[in-house]
Amino acid sequence: MLKLVWLIPLLPLAGFLINFLLGRRLRLSERAVAIIGCGVILGSLLLTLGAFYDYAANYAPSHDNKPYVTSEDGSFSFTWLPGGAAHKTLGNEAGGLADFNITWSYQIDQLTLVMMFVVTFVGFWIHVFAVGYMHGDTGYYRFFSYLNLFMFMMLLLVMGSNFMIMFIGWEGVGLCSYLLIGYYFDRKEAGDASKKAFVVNRIGDFGFALAIMGVFATFGTLEFSRLAELSAAYPQEGLWQFGLMSWIALGLFIGATGKSAQIPLYIWLPDAMAGPTPVSALIHAATMVTAGVFMVTRTNFIFQRSVTMMMVVALIGCLTAFVAATIGITQTDIKKVLAYSTVSQLGYMFLGAGVGAFVAAIFHVFTHAFFKALLFLGAGSVIHGMHHEQEMPRMGGLAKYMPTTYKTMLMGWLAICGIIPFAGFWSKDEILWKSFDTHVFGGGKILWFVGFITAGITAFYMTRLMALTFWGEERFKKAHASDAHHGHGDHGDHDSHHGPVEPHESPRSMTLPLIVLAFFSVVGGFVGIPHALGLGVIPNYIEHWLDPVIAKVGAGAATATHHVNPVEYVLIALSLAVAAGGILLGRLFYVKRTELAAVWAARLAPLYKLSYNKWYWDWLLDVKGVEAGKEANNALWKVDAAVVDGGVNGSAWLTRLWARVSGWWDKWVIDLAVNATGWIVRVGSIVLRTFQTGFWQNYALVFTVGLFVIVFIYQRPVIWSTLKNLFRMARGGGN
Repeated sequence: MLKLVWLIPLLPLAGFLINFLLGRRLRLSERAVAIIGCGVILGSLLLTLGAFYDYAANYAPSHDNKPYVTSEDGSFSFTWLPGGAAHKTLGNEAGGLADFNITWSYQIDQLTLVMMFVVTFVGFWIHVFAVGYMHGDTGYYRFFSYLNLFMFMMLLLVMGSNFMIMFIGWEGVGLCSYLLIGYYFDRKEAGDASKKAFVVNRIGDFGFALAIMGVFATFGTLEFSRLAELSAAYPQEGLWQFGLMSWIALGLFIGATGKSAQIPLYIWLPDAMAGPTPVSALIHAATMVTAGVFMVTRTNFIFQRSVTMMMVVALIGCLTAFVAATIGITQTDIKKVLAYSTVSQLGYMFLGAGVGAFVAAIFHVFTHAFFKALLFLGAGSVIHGMHHEQEMPRMGGLAKYMPTTYKTMLMGWLAICGIIPFAGFWSKDEILWKSFDTHVFGGGKILWFVGFITAGITAFYMTRLMALTFWGEERFKKAHASDAHHGHGDHGDHDSHHGPVEPHESPRSMTLPLIVLAFFSVVGGFVGIPHALGLGVIPNYIEHWLDPVIAKVGAGAATATHHVNPVEYVLIALSLAVAAGGILLGRLFYVKRTELAAVWAARLAPLYKLSYNKWYWDWLLDVKGVEAGKEANNALWKVDAAVVDGGVNGSAWLTRLWARVSGWWDKWVIDLAVNATGWIVRVGSIVLRTFQTGFWQNYALVFTVGLFVIVFIYQRPVIWSTLKNLFRMARGGGN
């Protein structure tokens, strides 16, 4: 099956081309579009499973052999941009672009296969959900073509064997997010959100591009396998040392903060809810936002050589997890709550990567994909059943109306809250333990504590979501769909309803993906049971699977552990306790004694406002940032008018003045002299022309006269003297 991996990204590309180019022209039915759109993803999933089996059977994870398979056998590889020598080695003064090749090839290793499975498996069920969710939409073929293109780009990103292919996929998912978030392009909200996502991601991409240039300038290659080997020659840069590896890692991390929505570039992700709900699930669970975590893990051999950058990654991740969780407490839009929970969970992933627990970070990517896709699709089912209502205060008591949606979302809720044995518990707890026990830098226990508190907050606001949506009073009976909030971007062309909303369960095409994802939200974490709970009987499969692709740099390098620290049991108990506490507090505030929520919101008004206004970061950028930008524009306009335009206008005035002086001089001096010369020549020519008769007699006369004139000139004294004598003689003879 490894020989066929080149088909895995090409199948979604084919689906995109067929639906996009032929969907409207051939007027393909929704059924045909859905079969094509879902079928190609199913094909990629089956090929991924085959490649997974082939790799596991023939390339067992081991440090004794090469832990990856490349496409150098020619079956799915070709030289894309030929330059010359295959690689530039350290110490080789030759090289540069003339000795540089870019090969279009895929690197299949343990990390790639995990991500391929996440993308294709979760992506497939999101496609299936969209079949029913987008039913009746006028752009049905366009929507599925965009989804397929998104999958193609994400698979390129995770499968590429070098930075160049990764960057193509990286930019590709950014483009697709722009198209999908702004799918309803006739709505200002969707248009603004898509532009915001595109612009914010370009900021991160600038840092990523600079880092890639730095990698090439340093190593002379962009191939990941080669970079892992060449980077071994560089020593680890200690804390507060900021050398070459730190600068490269900084650029890479800036790119990751944009794509994976970390502080300060997280602001685009909540606004991405303007797109259809399947888009939210695809972006938040299976594809785009996990790209940054994957990239950091793929380049772990660079990050581990900078202790300073490892600390920065951990701090930013920890801070993002906490801030986003606190914002989620007060949001009322069900998709916005889930959006901030995604930002928070991504923070956990970067916290894990920053403390050297790259395996735990990818493990959380793995489990998070299941329960977050489940929660988003469940929210989509709720929105569909509530006639496109998204505000949780307008819901309540939906459990009996939407039993399948409720029961499946219950599994996702328990998973994200970190309740054992659900998937989220294993990965989140592993990150917290690795943070507590990190040896990469000091302060791990502080990071653990912030993550620990964040876990309790997560359980609280997710319980709030479940309570406001499924439990308690049926508030939807008091609401009317005519004034429902339409920010969800789903089927906005439907008619408004002018009566009480009557909830209903979603069709089978939408509930089946929920059931499948709910199952994996329960059992998905069993592949990473820690040794403390496995008791030496149940192995930590994912740790052993991914360990070979993680570089071992420095004393704090993370390795597959086989010992048990008693402290870990204490932390596990505390983790479960804080999750249970968050759940109980949420039920108290929003089920048992609902008046307490308003009471405590008033008592903690400054904190409530801070949370509700999203720590004023959006306000700072969207309002103050825009105002400052306008003021700066006005100031620059004045400078431009007074200085730049003044200089330009002054230069123009001087030019005009000089032109007038130059014109006068040209007319009355230069032209006059030239014209006078011409007049003299014309007059002379007229005079001379009178002598040009064509008769020889005239020429003889002129010759004779001229001869006499010449003789007179030269013999003037003699002639003059002779004439005088003749005159005297004439006078004497007269007397």
